[in-house]
Amino acid sequence: MIFILYGNDEFAIARKLKDFESDFSDPTTAGMNTARFESRGISDEEFNNALNAMPFLAPKRLVILSNPSAKYNNVSTRKKFEEYISNAPDTAKLVMYEMLEPKEVEKHWLIKWAAKNTSTVKTQAFMLPKQRDMPGWIINEAKKQSGQIEPPAAAKLAEMVGVDTRQAGMELAKLLAYVNWSRPVRASDVEAVCIVTSQQSVFDFVDALSQGNGKIAQRLLHRLLENEDAFALWGMVVRQFRLLLQAREILDGRGNKDDVARALGVHPFVAEKTTGQANRFSMEALENIYRRLLSIDERVKTSQITLDLALDTLIVELAGK
Repeated sequence: MIFILYGNDEFAIARKLKDFESDFSDPTTAGMNTARFESRGISDEEFNNALNAMPFLAPKRLVILSNPSAKYNNVSTRKKFEEYISNAPDTAKLVMYEMLEPKEVEKHWLIKWAAKNTSTVKTQAFMLPKQRDMPGWIINEAKKQSGQIEPPAAAKLAEMVGVDTRQAGMELAKLLAYVNWSRPVRASDVEAVCIVTSQQSVFDFVDALSQGNGKIAQRLLHRLLENEDAFALWGMVVRQFRLLLQAREILDGRGNKDDVARALGVHPFVAEKTTGQANRFSMEALENIYRRLLSIDERVKTSQITLDLALDTLIVELAGK
């Protein structure tokens, strides 16, 4: 049997690969019976040797090949590759995986080939959840990690990580250890433990500025400064306003959040957040803010003002106390 894993959820695919590796009844021989290859870095001879090598004290060898499209990128090489793997020996379990976006699946050559060979090929999709589905994903992931999380806490964590399932899994592991698996994770635990809130907190910080809420902006700023280097934080703030300028230009040209994601090369979650914020500013206001940021940058670099004070001053100027 040949297995093809595909999708844009790298975390889920990595977990499934571990499941294949754990199928060996004797862990001591698993390493000797497992071969992992990146398609661009493997020769046909190496791949042939891996597939045809006899298992060592096990019924099968596991051969894992990532992103075959990177190597087999034209019709002739693909046809040769398809014929070759169709004749893989029974002693080999071949697992291939491709990182694909949903819109790429239907026309992908490997998926089409698998559909014609269902008796010997099994496919499995691993797509990132949509943002609205992330709280449910987090609740289920907590159960997989032998714990529980309350719905408001799951919603809070989802706001922080977007649709980054790997980051969500890592943060859940920290949260469950924090409560020692003795009770469900609460929203207050998420706020206390999760440091991955930097980008989300920058979004919240800019939101507070756009709404003229200086008190919340200052609180968020000082919380960020507790966990982030001031200059790293400054870079994130400047980057966000630069994205807002670019997003505002796209929106003024009758674009939408999907256009923002494509044009700026950002994750759909970031594009959605940025588009929402850009709608609260005029182009003129954003240009004035960006000029102010440049002025602050010059003053900080010439030691006329400290960065912490400059950021506090920016809050007063844009949102008041």
